[in-house]
Amino acid sequence: METKTTVALLGLGTMGNGMALNLLRAGFPLTVYNRATARAEALAAHGAVVAPTPAQAAAHASVVLSMLADDTACRAVWSGDEGALAAMSPGSVAVECSTVSPKWIQELADAARRRNVRFADAPVTGSRMQAETGQLLFLAGGDDDTLGAVLPVLRSMSREVLHLGPVGCGAQLKLINNFLCGVQVASFAEALAWIERTGLNRDTALGFLKRGAPGSGILNTMADRMTEGKYEVNFLLRLMAKDLRYAQEAAAARGLRLSIGESAERLFRAAQQQGHGEQDMSAVVEVVRAAG
Repeated sequence: METKTTVALLGLGTMGNGMALNLLRAGFPLTVYNRATARAEALAAHGAVVAPTPAQAAAHASVVLSMLADDTACRAVWSGDEGALAAMSPGSVAVECSTVSPKWIQELADAARRRNVRFADAPVTGSRMQAETGQLLFLAGGDDDTLGAVLPVLRSMSREVLHLGPVGCGAQLKLINNFLCGVQVASFAEALAWIERTGLNRDTALGFLKRGAPGSGILNTMADRMTEGKYEVNFLLRLMAKDLRYAQEAAAARGLRLSIGESAERLFRAAQQQGHGEQDMSAVVEVVRAAG
């Protein structure tokens, strides 16, 4: 019988919980850590071992994955005496799956190297539903040997693992992806609010836009969520605001200004300040509806 790779997963939010369930379904021995322990304890019934610290979660794992909100949260679980890196064995693999800055990816890669720990960045595309059904797409950066070692783990949670090049490539493309998504959501929110202030039949107008040149998967999804006004979280609004900020910083490091990204971020920040931060990103339309 094949011996399964031992895995630790740090972070059990909207995405991490679904990822953990798919790892367990695939038969990987799994230890989990989450700052809010109730989420971790719920996975114990499915066979996960719950660890009280990131270090204890990582101590006996061959592969350690992080799926958290931002650079600050990731630094907290990887670094320090109770962080995962301090407990990882030489030759084990650290994988950052969060949507974070390229600057943090380089910092973490350097810290892993000093510990003789292999490292890859592998952020994901998809939202809660894709995480739950094992249909994520990993955007991976790292050397061939490291990616080969973690490929069975990543495949258990995904429909595809796209190897883009060396460490940092995954983080760059993920921010480009989220920049494009964020500006589309923001622009569609404004378009929908505009439609609603005209004499147009909203359903007819949206049907035309969906079928026409502006139509896209994200426009179709946002149209349904924004018109229904049901903002169950698939992608947290506050995280899109964060991603747009990281995208601007990453582009600026390459000598580019994302002026459209700046405008979109302002809209998402306004929505966050008005209490929509913990809702789905589609709730950004409420800021535009209320303006006037």
